[in-house]
Amino acid sequence: MSDSATPVTPATFPPSFLWGSATSAYQIEGAVQEDGRTPSIWDTFSHTPGKTAGGDTGDIANDHYHRYRDDVAMMADLGLGGYRFSVSWPRVQPTGRGPAVQRGLDFYRKLVDELLEHGIKPAVTLYHWDLPQELEDAGGWPERDTAYRFAEYARIVGEALGDRVEQWITLNEPWCSAFLGYASGVHAPGRTDPVASLRAAHHLNLAHGLGAKALRSVMPARNSVALSLNTSVVRPLSPNDPADLAAARKIDDLSGGIFHGPILHGAYPKTLLEATASLTDWPFVQDGDLELIHQPLDALGLNYYTPTLVSAADPDAKGPRADGHGESEHSPWPATDDVAFHQSPGEQTEMGWSVDPTGLYDLIMRYTREAPGLPLYVTENGAAYDDKPGADGAVHDPERVAYLHGHLSAVRRAITDGADVRGYYLWSLMDNFEWAYGYEKRFGAVYVDYATQVRTPKSSALWYGRAARSGTLPEPDGI
Repeated sequence: MSDSATPVTPATFPPSFLWGSATSAYQIEGAVQEDGRTPSIWDTFSHTPGKTAGGDTGDIANDHYHRYRDDVAMMADLGLGGYRFSVSWPRVQPTGRGPAVQRGLDFYRKLVDELLEHGIKPAVTLYHWDLPQELEDAGGWPERDTAYRFAEYARIVGEALGDRVEQWITLNEPWCSAFLGYASGVHAPGRTDPVASLRAAHHLNLAHGLGAKALRSVMPARNSVALSLNTSVVRPLSPNDPADLAAARKIDDLSGGIFHGPILHGAYPKTLLEATASLTDWPFVQDGDLELIHQPLDALGLNYYTPTLVSAADPDAKGPRADGHGESEHSPWPATDDVAFHQSPGEQTEMGWSVDPTGLYDLIMRYTREAPGLPLYVTENGAAYDDKPGADGAVHDPERVAYLHGHLSAVRRAITDGADVRGYYLWSLMDNFEWAYGYEKRFGAVYVDYATQVRTPKSSALWYGRAARSGTLPEPDGI
């Protein structure tokens, strides 16, 4: 990857800075019943009435399983240097146990070969939320055994692709898997048990540690093992109010410390254990777990969309929880009834998330301090807007161009200030199945007509391609 000592001027990125895009398997692949694939928790969840907008599912999605060659050619045409994709666990190991299905692995082998043929560096994410349904039936992430099943799966994929793929990410956004899946229930598997969500978080950490060891046991030493965190950038409503600062501390522990504590430092924050003591005394943390979790990392992925604004709760205040993580009577934040969430100021995307590039800068600098010397990647960053083709068939999305310009400027500023950021993966390459929001929200730089599967690069894709080719940021109105 890049040389962290490369001089950076305010106008340029390091020459070897990686300009990429990202997707995930269930959101784009389709072909959910082909070549031995069995249901994941997202197949089950999306086919449950009332769980997704419009009853949408990922059954077909972008049909990437059959169109991957064209999609890779499109990436090359845009000038992208990297592609981060996830492997579908139930496509490779249908029950979450036992031998691999070679037809499933063959798809990823062909995808990697196609990427390399076009000069695009593949980055594999092993888990982007599609747990095999049979493992959920056995208890899912709240059960310890799931972490060991993940390690077995990691070894299978590492053996198959480790000779050609150098960048590996064990888990994507374990916070979402644990707390949206098991506490608020707005994501698969849709459970609403706060203690189970804390158990899930610990076992996801354990899965990362075991998975990292498994990968390293079967791959060349040159390969990079990382994970991607979506730690909230938590800001107190009143920075000088001790109660608001305490509220921010709680949310920061639950979004970040619960993962980076054991992964980077080998321990859970004491403040986290104290704040959740009313729910559990964490008996699921067994002797030796923290050592297993605390594996050396080669890099850290950071996913960022918007900051989080909190205060101490007014006990008399009623209303929806404005945390930006979907509507549910159940909170994804265990033991935080005394915390209130607020809409951050400023322009908003279609998700209702405020546009604030300073949050990305703050996040990068936070982990520059948290893990000195550890290379960083922005593994997801992007925005949903109400994109539509114009009369000429083109899709103009000036809001997204401005969003990308602002956030990439924040990345460039962080590099100038000493952060070792080695790449950026735009979320997302193309419009896709946006989880519980179905196909209503469009994050893509490429517009997808789902009826015809025609792909149309938006203005933002053309702008981003110019940035990738030049290593500089064109003016936002340059497209």
